Amino acid sequence: MKKERRGIQSIEVGGQLLVALVEEGAPMNLRDLAHKAGMTSAKAHPYLVSFGNIGLIRQDPVSGHYELGQFALQMGLISLQHLDPVRIAIPEVAELSNAIGHTVALAVMGSHGPTIIHLKESRLPIHVRMRTGTVMSVVNTATGQIFAAYLPPMTVEKLIASELGSQTEGERLQRKLSKQDLETMLAEIRLHGMSRIIGEPVDGINVMSVPVFDHTGNIVLAVTVIGPMGSLDPDWDGAAATHMKQAARRISQQLGQRG
Repeated sequence: MKKERRGIQSIEVGGQLLVALVEEGAPMNLRDLAHKAGMTSAKAHPYLVSFGNIGLIRQDPVSGHYELGQFALQMGLISLQHLDPVRIAIPEVAELSNAIGHTVALAVMGSHGPTIIHLKESRLPIHVRMRTGTVMSVVNTATGQIFAAYLPPMTVEKLIASELGSQTEGERLQRKLSKQDLETMLAEIRLHGMSRIIGEPVDGINVMSVPVFDHTGNIVLAVTVIGPMGSLDPDWDGAAATHMKQAARRISQQLGQRG
């Protein structure tokens, strides 16, 4: 059995006050803060005094409300500077692939568009031209659509213009959308928090993609699942979608995203 490491219980107890402030995301009075941390006001106050002495919390001199202090903010900023989204996401991608039994890809926004940078293949054979380094269409792929739904509109327009300029006539006709159709499609993606393409452009293949956000609320990664139509349920609220959203949420939380 793994030997349990010894800790300091009082630090863990007092730490619940910091957890409560982080979860609340807004200044709190002593009574509400203590209640949320599961202790009395009398018990919470000495902890808050000590945390205030080292800058972890501060008390507003007018309202008396408590909030995170300057030192806590500095700790958070340093932690965010050392975060590597891809490194954090890869274990989650492997776990997701094992949970749903399908191939999972990880994409970032590269210089030429959404680009696959990691692929966890499943045992189920799928005939899709996707490998590390593949640049995905902004309009015709689930991976590209999820970026288009959450990137600034001007960025999306430039990506689409660049993509159309490099396509052949046949490729341009593959999925020609009006501006209104595109806006409707992206609105649906934002409504459900994911994109999906059912049975196209590869017959018999379903593809679904979910966004990963950083602490600023910007999309930094896309997690995409590829599988046969007969076994990958593309329902917005299906088992695969639920697993995907949970994985993306865990990655985003580790990157500091809230809400």
